[in-house]
Amino acid sequence: MVQPTDTSASTGPTAAGPASDTFEGPEFVADGGDWAEIAAEAERLGEERIVVNMGPVHPSTHGVLRVILELDGETVRELRLGTGYLHTGIEKNMEFRTWTQGVTFCTRMDYVAPFYQEVAYCLAVEKLLGVTDEVPERATLIRVLVMELNRIASHLVAIGTGGNELGATTMMTVAFRGREDILRIFERITGLRMNHAYVRPGGVAQDLPPGTTDYVRELLPNIRLSVKELQDLAQENPIFKLRQEKIGYVSLSAAMALGLTGPSVRAAGLPLDLRKSQPYCGYETYDFDVPTRDYSDSYNRTMVRFDECYESIKIVLQVLERIDKTPGPVMVADKKIAWPAQLSVGADGQGNSLEHIREIMSTSMESLIHHFKLVTEGFRVPAGQAHEAIEHPRGILGVHVVSDGGTRPYRAHFRDPSYSNLQSTAIMTEGGQLADVVVTLASIDPVLGGVDR
Repeated sequence: MVQPTDTSASTGPTAAGPASDTFEGPEFVADGGDWAEIAAEAERLGEERIVVNMGPVHPSTHGVLRVILELDGETVRELRLGTGYLHTGIEKNMEFRTWTQGVTFCTRMDYVAPFYQEVAYCLAVEKLLGVTDEVPERATLIRVLVMELNRIASHLVAIGTGGNELGATTMMTVAFRGREDILRIFERITGLRMNHAYVRPGGVAQDLPPGTTDYVRELLPNIRLSVKELQDLAQENPIFKLRQEKIGYVSLSAAMALGLTGPSVRAAGLPLDLRKSQPYCGYETYDFDVPTRDYSDSYNRTMVRFDECYESIKIVLQVLERIDKTPGPVMVADKKIAWPAQLSVGADGQGNSLEHIREIMSTSMESLIHHFKLVTEGFRVPAGQAHEAIEHPRGILGVHVVSDGGTRPYRAHFRDPSYSNLQSTAIMTEGGQLADVVVTLASIDPVLGGVDR
């Protein structure tokens, strides 16, 4: 039996979470499947409001997120979020690594959409280096290819896991089936399924393996089929609509005031997409639309993600044609920046080409010395600062990098959309039902690796 604790004389946060700076009255601590006991004890004491935790290790919190709820029966009166339980110190760690090694760190932040951190970071570093216009066209095309495939994979995870939390396990299995096809493409290109560190300042680590564009075209119909099957399961499903429509509503004015971006604000009717309004990587040359709806609730946010998957497929088909027609290098020509190694995906998924190793080990001592210094010490970046913003699957991702003229970042800071979007959780859920907190949080689609970085 869960025993209430009298905290009438206490100040500061309680064990169940801070409903206010000074919480008066009995406190109820939930340990798992003991909700019935808590409710019975609250009824016996005549208490109308209780404070409980959802998380920080709860399957409905999309990661290690603490949701502190003040409840009046099943109605949410107040919601507060507690972050920091997954803090990795990635931004601080990047200050102790070379500019190239920083990619290995930032790709691990939002692990559901790793290519976006890599691209945004590298675009900012290239601004500092002054080589933005020198990045080969083929490298830029490859960046667009992996980003748009990653957008589809990210949206599939958002929709599938959101359905699973409502008990629709089939939605998750269909979503992960489609994502699996995309991860196979990533593995073929980078050697890894996630945490790629493939995009590098100046270009990408290696060119596409032979036959990659044909392989992508071969799998795209399967990916489209998974998106369509998932949409058929959800779009007109009366149970799904009953749990999603008019749940977690936020007005456009409130969304803008709270810094909400991505599908959540596009569902409110604003076509805010940096690929259109502030193009990068040549997005202004692609034919695609920005899907919108006119009412930002959980249902419409899900539908916007479906629409965006189809638009991403359109972009992928266009970029595949351009890649086939665009031979050339995938790294800047400046040997002070470009790694001398010609990386190749081997049987172990990584490694340098054997031809390059033979050259630097047996014929060119200068190449060996340059390779060693560039890999261990890194290249120097002129003193200054730069900012880059791109359209992440969850919204606007901003990167601010500062250089003191050395081989490591003086500061690297990321404006992660998951962290910014979480501000809107309270306004979406307060006054609603406890069960709708799970639905609303899933529709925001936070990834805690990006929140606690």
